[in-house]
Amino acid sequence: MGKNDNDNDGPALSDEEWARFMEQAQADAGRAPREPSARARMVTARLQGESAEPPGWRTGPAWQEREGRERGKRRLKAAGAIVFIAALALIAVRPELVIDEVTGKADRKDKARGPLPAETARPSAPPSAVDPDRPTLKEPFKGSPALQWADGAAGIEVPAAEAVGGMSKAQVADALEKAKQFLVAANLDPATLRGERPAAALALLDPKLEVQMDRLEESLTAPTKEHDPLHLFSRVKPAELKPVGDVVKVRGRMWVEPGKEAGQANVLADYTFVHPFVKAKPGAEQVERTVVRREITFSIADPGKWQATAGKLWLEKFNVDLANSACNVYDGFLHPVFDEDTPTGPAPSGTPVDPYDRSKTMDTGGQEGCGTVSRT
Repeated sequence: MGKNDNDNDGPALSDEEWARFMEQAQADAGRAPREPSARARMVTARLQGESAEPPGWRTGPAWQEREGRERGKRRLKAAGAIVFIAALALIAVRPELVIDEVTGKADRKDKARGPLPAETARPSAPPSAVDPDRPTLKEPFKGSPALQWADGAAGIEVPAAEAVGGMSKAQVADALEKAKQFLVAANLDPATLRGERPAAALALLDPKLEVQMDRLEESLTAPTKEHDPLHLFSRVKPAELKPVGDVVKVRGRMWVEPGKEAGQANVLADYTFVHPFVKAKPGAEQVERTVVRREITFSIADPGKWQATAGKLWLEKFNVDLANSACNVYDGFLHPVFDEDTPTGPAPSGTPVDPYDRSKTMDTGGQEGCGTVSRT
């Protein structure tokens, strides 16, 4: 059979099929529009694309801007991926960075790095708790409130002088400066710390106080419980201990009051010194801190009224509190306790005391005998 001129690849519609198609189309005309099929959407999109305006001054820049933004985003995503990969590598090496950030430890560490303002009055409470990190040779004050304290003599600030108790402003200013010199020579001077005779400190005291001077000399040569040089001087045996670094942390204050009698003035000092030590042997790494708090009352007197030497200090009163130094050892030296040390003497007892607590005087907050400390 020959091929009809209307024949194509598909079969032709019969008259009956065409009639049914037209009837269906008319019926659908009154119904709600339907979602176009996927094929219809593709055709419509192609037709709209073919009829779209060619790129011009109105459409071109907008496309270029959009295209530029997309490229920019791709660049940012790529850079972000590189940063992300680097961050993962850093976390793998130092996971504590993420832990510190999540727990808030990083924020506390940042705050702990800032120095404290000078102490101008007695604190109302002990220092807040810090992360109990162990000290190291590189960071001997790690985990200690003293991390924020001043270094050495910078922590002993001299207040402005005024005339007090019949002593002139110049006399009071001189006494304040001499009191600082004594504290530095007695607690910070390397020679004193090595156990040598604290000559510079002794030279500031009034030689007319012969009994007192004799007792001080006796304590240095033949220490006893009653006459212990640690009452005034910080010392260690170089053969046993050596300082970690050259910094001693210091915090406290100094002020002036009238003396007991006319023509006298008192310089009161309340300071805490934090000394980090390590065993004096090759390879020693454990760092231990000894915290020494001193309350000293120096006096000056008018030489015209009293048997006093101008420009010299009297020792009116002194108290000391030693935290982390062996109990019942009275050889005139500090003995911080290390893990390897064999316990000797009575075991520490009583409620633990915070040696960094400066909110109480030693008369009311001190502890007799061999007590325990909450931290060093």
